[in-house]
Amino acid sequence: MPTPLPAEAARPAPVTPDGRYLVVRGRLWRRADPALPEAERERLVHALMTARRGVAAAKRTRDPEAEAAARAAVDLAKHGLGERGPVWWTDGAPDLNRHMARTTPYAEWYAAVAPSDRDGTAERTRPDRAAATRPRGFRA
Repeated sequence: MPTPLPAEAARPAPVTPDGRYLVVRGRLWRRADPALPEAERERLVHALMTARRGVAAAKRTRDPEAEAAARAAVDLAKHGLGERGPVWWTDGAPDLNRHMARTTPYAEWYAAVAPSDRDGTAERTRPDRAAATRPRGFRA
């Protein structure tokens, strides 16, 4: 029997107000072109999922040629969906794919998104490792 996903995994990732990106663990990821016809989008998503399974299978069998071919198929599907390659919007706004939301023009919007709505995973902050390893009473 499959293990149920945690509640936060079922929560959809927040989408920027303009619909261009979704945010996962604080990072912007370009969404598919909303102008794609539904049948084409479904075909490309199916191709993407098949290609991703191909990458996993190639990695399991340690087949670098099959992995390269599967990764190329992933890239082709993502380009077709508009998630990679030229942006699908026409207003000249830059592509902020993979940028941290807090360092982009979406920062104010993202700060207002409740942490529990940020796809179930609040941004992790890294503790000051040096401070954690200093001897008690140490002064810099």
